[in-house]
Amino acid sequence: MHELVERMRKKDIRALARAITMVENDHPEKLPLLSDVFSLGKHAIYVGLTGSPGAGKSSLVNQLITHIRKERMTVAVIAVDPTSPFSGGALLGDRIRMNQHFTDDGVFIRSMATRGSLGGLSRATKDAIRICDAYGFDVIIVETVGVGQSELDIMKVVDTTAVVLTPNSGDVLQIFKAGIMEIANLFVINKADLQGVEKLKALLRELVMMSATEEHIIPIVKTISTEKQGIDELWEKIKEHHDYLYRTRSGERQRREQLELEVYELIREEIWRDVIAFLKEKDDLPLIEASSDPYRLAIKLLAEWKREGGNS
Repeated sequence: MHELVERMRKKDIRALARAITMVENDHPEKLPLLSDVFSLGKHAIYVGLTGSPGAGKSSLVNQLITHIRKERMTVAVIAVDPTSPFSGGALLGDRIRMNQHFTDDGVFIRSMATRGSLGGLSRATKDAIRICDAYGFDVIIVETVGVGQSELDIMKVVDTTAVVLTPNSGDVLQIFKAGIMEIANLFVINKADLQGVEKLKALLRELVMMSATEEHIIPIVKTISTEKQGIDELWEKIKEHHDYLYRTRSGERQRREQLELEVYELIREEIWRDVIAFLKEKDDLPLIEASSDPYRLAIKLLAEWKREGGNS
């Protein structure tokens, strides 16, 4: 077993941080490390929170951490932020609201960059979740910046996705056009002390009933994170959905499809890595100019890789 995994089993927090850094930096030992991590099994509850900026996700996560810790459960938070175009690192979101937990040994908080992934979340996000699980955390929360593709990608890396909305913020339009019904296992109306909350809840209820099944109806929870209201109900609905995933055929199918997507993604990344390495070693590649036909070049280079590199 990998040395870092052995240290993580002994609750070495530095080994945990080092392992996440290794997968973020695509270290050559990454796959053997993750294989050992996976062999330890999955026990944690994976929760994702997404929604538009300003919806109060960080405050909500902060209150969730406090509530979960009162139940004597440990929590890891993976906060996924957009990548800086200059340094390649994360443009850190507002984590100041979680600073009260920084000295708590039962809480681990890590910011990660999207690293220019094809989707909104980097491959390293899923790996970091598994590493935190192997370490032994009871609950793993993933908070995304909530713009663009990251809203849809989060469903691939967590069990339960909570979409956070606020009244009178234009979020209603996003519900109809962003495919959110495909990813939401739970709707959270935060800042529920604002006007328009009942109108938003009514619209959500109509959407929920359109997609409801006999086994599962998407819950709608109202919260006011600044006043710690609705947090207990939110946590109960998260646990209910987790139980649903592990006791029904629909839940089993969702988990199987998620794993299938992960396998395909790993294969795609390995092929991409192989293609790039092959092209870098070639000295006689056609010159790519501003007027080049990208489709013809792509076909030619891929065919050459298959002939000389892809089949080796």
